[in-house]
Amino acid sequence: MDIDIQVASDAGDIPSVDLIRTWVDRAAVAAGQRDAATVSVRIVDEAEMQTLNREYRDQDKVTNVLSFPAGDIDGLPPEETGPLGDIVVCAGVVAREAGEQGKALADHWGHMVVHGTLHLLGYDHVSEPDAAAMEGLEREILTGLGIADPYNGN
Repeated sequence: MDIDIQVASDAGDIPSVDLIRTWVDRAAVAAGQRDAATVSVRIVDEAEMQTLNREYRDQDKVTNVLSFPAGDIDGLPPEETGPLGDIVVCAGVVAREAGEQGKALADHWGHMVVHGTLHLLGYDHVSEPDAAAMEGLEREILTGLGIADPYNGN
């Protein structure tokens, strides 16, 4: 899997490229989708995140993570794996939430990247059964990474 990471934020507390790659890879492996060709992770500041959230979700506010699945590509040969999509993480929101929720910053980053990757892989939390399935897989992945249950009490 090719994992492209773009840092478009001046925040000083962004995890290493290797750690971000590990989180994406572990989520893909756990979901049985290790063969996807490319995932892009873009780390942004609040202004860019708010713009993306407004343009693509009609919500004029900042958020922690957005996922943009690539979808099917017409003409791509069946034996070729296409891009999985893009994950956008807002450094400032992740840092603020970690503090507010009393979580280790790296743990919250790991959760947001895993969460965004699972969205690219088709997981969602719109319905209660879907949320339970997605959160269960997140817990499994994060536990394997030594990260505490992000839903325990928060």
